[in-house]
Amino acid sequence: MSKIIDYIEEGFIALLLTAMTVVTFSQVVARYVFNSGAVWALELSTYLFAWLVMFGAAYCVKKGIHIGIDAFVNLFAAKVRRYITLLSISLCMLYCGILFKGSWDYVAKLKKIGLEAEDMPILEWQIKIILPIGFALIFYRLIEVAWKVIKGEVDSMHFVNETRELLDEIDHSPKPEQEVK
Repeated sequence: MSKIIDYIEEGFIALLLTAMTVVTFSQVVARYVFNSGAVWALELSTYLFAWLVMFGAAYCVKKGIHIGIDAFVNLFAAKVRRYITLLSISLCMLYCGILFKGSWDYVAKLKKIGLEAEDMPILEWQIKIILPIGFALIFYRLIEVAWKVIKGEVDSMHFVNETRELLDEIDHSPKPEQEVK
């Protein structure tokens, strides 16, 4: 079931990126080749990007592919790292909760007012509903990571460590004396 959900999430993120790219590219062609364009295209691209960012951020938490700085935390034993990680996750959840509440109130006011998007015939709250949905998804993903830490499956959030990956890549590269002639 998890692989199916991953597939759906990845497909939706790819769809958002593709739609944004197609809309933007079509506008470049329309403006520079045909000297015209759609008024609504920039606004649509902006909203597609917002949806992409919110779904992408939640997906990155799930996969542990946000960039993290954990050099200090890695100085501690695994048990202490787990406590620090749980504290970090708790603070992230608090931040997400605050942003969820603020975005929920914002969308509720937009719905009450009934404003339409500037260049598209759609209500603004319907487009911006991604804000509370996105923060709720991120919050849920943080709960998943916290549960893995509590169960002892992991002792940190396992963020991408670009420095370590680069050093590992350098260490595995052939040395001049090892090269085959």
